[in-house]
Order: sequence, then structure tokens, then C-alpha cells
Amino acid sequence: MTNEKLNELLQPLVTDLGLEFVGIEFSPSRGSSLLRVYIDAPGRPVAIEDCERVSREISALMDVNDPIEGRYTLEVSSPGIDRPLFTLEHFKRFIGSTVKLNAALPIDGRHRFHGAIKDVQEDRIHLDQDGRDVVINHANVVKAKLVPDYAALGISAASKKKEDTGPRTRGPKHK
Repeated sequence: MTNEKLNELLQPLVTDLGLEFVGIEFSPSRGSSLLRVYIDAPGRPVAIEDCERVSREISALMDVNDPIEGRYTLEVSSPGIDRPLFTLEHFKRFIGSTVKLNAALPIDGRHRFHGAIKDVQEDRIHLDQDGRDVVINHANVVKAKLVPDYAALGISAASKKKEDTGPRTRGPKHK
């Protein structure tokens, strides 16, 4: 099933629960696919109870409609501070914010972009990439996420760095 069909199936359910349907990430796989559903709660943080309730309702809906072949894992999550952007409306809402964006087809030899959203006109997103206006067609966007402004959030660069470079351990080696 395509992401578009899954969106059409899930969006009304989430909206009927009084929450915002942000979007989905679907990663099909032979063993077990992953369906990640992002929700938001307008005017307040998303609570674990919101995720649990949406997860139960989606599970019931998916059991009835059976839109995904084989096994899959369902995750319901808030968009977080590095919020994914799926729709043109998301890009419009966050004009002025910095994003990381991956394009399917290269633009001036590049697939990856990092810059502020300057404008959204029709189906085109205008980014300020290193002082240059880059225009990206929304259909060419593979993935886009906000880049959090840690200073504005009151998080120091030192604590961010510590968070990113925390201890990494490996399990025991087996022969």
C-alpha cells in the first residue's frame, strides 16, 4: 500500500480523536515493515496516553482493513523538536525555520539541503541555501525535518554535544 493510501486511511481516525495527523513514515521490509505515525496535540504537548489511544485505534482499523502485507511494527509518536515536514502546509507553517531536506532528484548536483524556508509558492519550496535561493518542487522531497534552534530552546551546545556523543557500547563478541 502506498503512503498516500495509508494517509487517507489514518488521517480521519487521528482527527476524530481530536489530534493532528502530522504524517507517516512507512518502511516496507521482507521480515517486518515499520509504520511510524506522527501525531500532535494542538495547544499542548503530546502525552503518552495520546500515543497509546491512537495506537489502539489504528491497530483495530488496520486489523479490519489489512492494508499492509505481512508483519509490521506500528509506532505512534509526537513529531518532536526535529519535526518532520510532510505537506506544503507544514512548510508554510514553518517559514523562517531551518530545515534539512533530501531531494529524490538532484538540484544543481545536490540531493541534500540545509537552510531556512524562505517561501512556499504553489508546489515549490524556496530555501536559503548558503545565501542562495534554491527552489525545490514538493514532489521531489524525500524527507524533510526541522533543525531545532537549541539556543532558543534553552539547550546549550555543550549539553547537545554530550547528548549526541554519549557513550556507545558494543555487546560481547561471540565466536
